[in-house]
Amino acid sequence: MSDNEKKVPAVVVRRLPRYYRYLGELLNQDIKRISSNALSVKMNVTASQIRQDFNYFGGFGQQGYGYNVEYLYSEIGEILGLNDGDTTVIIGAGNLGRALASHDTFEKRGFKLVGIFDNDPNIIGTSISGIDVMSIDSLEEFLSENRVDIGILTVPKAAVVETAERLVKCGVKGLMNFSYTELNFDKEVAVENVHLSDSLMTLSYKIKTNKN
Repeated sequence: MSDNEKKVPAVVVRRLPRYYRYLGELLNQDIKRISSNALSVKMNVTASQIRQDFNYFGGFGQQGYGYNVEYLYSEIGEILGLNDGDTTVIIGAGNLGRALASHDTFEKRGFKLVGIFDNDPNIIGTSISGIDVMSIDSLEEFLSENRVDIGILTVPKAAVVETAERLVKCGVKGLMNFSYTELNFDKEVAVENVHLSDSLMTLSYKIKTNKN
């Protein structure tokens, strides 16, 4: 990653998946080219903000000509690392873990789910989306034999730190944490803490605001 990309604000990085998703929809509609103004209408982001966001990565467009949708889609996918073929494991095969494992996002976005782990004897050995749930006791052995880039944690809060440390110790460089507690590692390990309750509270605020 270049020094320029390292300085990209977090808010811009969080918009990239939205750009990627909207551009994918445009491709499905066989739209070849789009202006920043037209994209701003779909994204609910100003055209100047879109241009500013893209300038962090070189711009991509040509004034008066707009953006080549297929090229921009490919470039943003490359920036997001979606062409790297990252492999993932899910730790915790409860309701949320099962829902995530059954979702088609993995394959659609270039990720490959290679393992699911749990500590419940009633769940171990069952199959989710064609993948047999393995015992958490076999985690280190599996990680030593398979390249795993991302660990998705849907374990209870009390177990998340220990589980995360086991993954990191075995070389996993990215963690998606659904445990309702914050995880923090050094800069060599990327962490995305997902708080569903925060989204619900934000939604509640928006509903209240709309009523006023």
